[in-house]
Amino acid sequence: MGWQILGMLAVVTGIAVSIALHEVGHLLPAKKFGVRVSDYAIGFGPSLFSKRFGETTYALRAIPVGGYIRMIGMYPPASQSGGTGVFSRMAEEARQDALSEVLPSDNGRTFYEKPIAQRITIMLGGPTMNLLLAGLLFAVALVGVGLPAASTTVGTVSPCTLSNANPRGLVGTNGQCADGPSAAVRAGLKPGMTITAIDGIVVTDWQSLDAALTQAAKRNPTGTVTVLNADGSSRTLNIDFQVLTVDRYDASGVPTGEKYQRAVMGVLMQWQRQHLPVTIVPRVMWSMTTASVHSLASFPRKIWDLGATLIHGGTRDPNGPVSVVGATRIGGEIAASSADGWDKLVSLLMLLGSLNLFLFLFNLVPLLPLDGGHVAAAVWEVARNLLRRLRGHRANGPVDTARLLPLTYAMSTLLIAVGALVIWADIVKPITLGG
Repeated sequence: MGWQILGMLAVVTGIAVSIALHEVGHLLPAKKFGVRVSDYAIGFGPSLFSKRFGETTYALRAIPVGGYIRMIGMYPPASQSGGTGVFSRMAEEARQDALSEVLPSDNGRTFYEKPIAQRITIMLGGPTMNLLLAGLLFAVALVGVGLPAASTTVGTVSPCTLSNANPRGLVGTNGQCADGPSAAVRAGLKPGMTITAIDGIVVTDWQSLDAALTQAAKRNPTGTVTVLNADGSSRTLNIDFQVLTVDRYDASGVPTGEKYQRAVMGVLMQWQRQHLPVTIVPRVMWSMTTASVHSLASFPRKIWDLGATLIHGGTRDPNGPVSVVGATRIGGEIAASSADGWDKLVSLLMLLGSLNLFLFLFNLVPLLPLDGGHVAAAVWEVARNLLRRLRGHRANGPVDTARLLPLTYAMSTLLIAVGALVIWADIVKPITLGG
């Protein structure tokens, strides 16, 4: 139970740090460009702790579901008198409320007065911070800690000849080997020996060993294996290679239904932690990004399916959305599992990395109140002004995002409802590591 709580605390802390750094990603460029930032907060609701430094109040609030910074002048003055409808009055009230915070000394320091490039930089700062944090977490996990991988050192020697009926080369119930001792036994291979070459081809890791073994078996069913003994001495052994027809598996470990031929010697290699090259990080991030984009595209359907599962019962989709509650629970399961301590650390780092990568992508969705919505408004401003210049007109002022408040409020309400649904699902029908 202690390890589970520790894992849950690790995930909660990691998410809190991710949120804090996301807001720092907005805060730093805003201050760099001279925008007055009145508030920086982690969480929403009542303030648990606050401290003012300079012109900014930094606060920790009671509801830990996000964070925000308050920049002066988010809504520009109306370029023309608004209508009298409900939505127009809503926009005008929000605009006046935002402008009431602008002081005479804020001339040139409001958000809407800044150049478009600076506004886009400020809004992209948060998601970019999540992207950088994801890359750092993946790098620490894969490059720093590493993954367990087969080495070139013999772990166990199969006593009997391997076959499709006996792929592990185990002794039969009668205590005998049906097809005689394995090639490794006949050659004299023993646990603890490190294989350095096969048929003269130098091997340094499992991948090069497997490739050299396959090449040697294709050339001749009999070859040599050079080994390094525990005392440091080296010798070359004669060995008979075996070729088995085995199942092919995909990257997830699921059989594809295809068969292929694989050369074997009758040994299982020791597992050692392998520090992967830095180049693996962008490949992993790209793979996860494409998967996350697909998940975002199917997000409405997954939410609908989740609601149907809660109402009608059934098995929850293990690849469906999870909330902070669900991620925290998974973190606790990882920490409480029987896996090696380093493997637990890698899993927790990868979990937090994937969450940050998803936050990066989710915040780029071009809808207010998300960061991508503000970026989309700025891009539209660029396109609109370009068209006006082509027609010989002067550029207009900033896009009045206050007029989009009805959409913003609707989107905010929807996000809150979806969040509540997923949290409830994570409580009553949680996704677990065991499926």
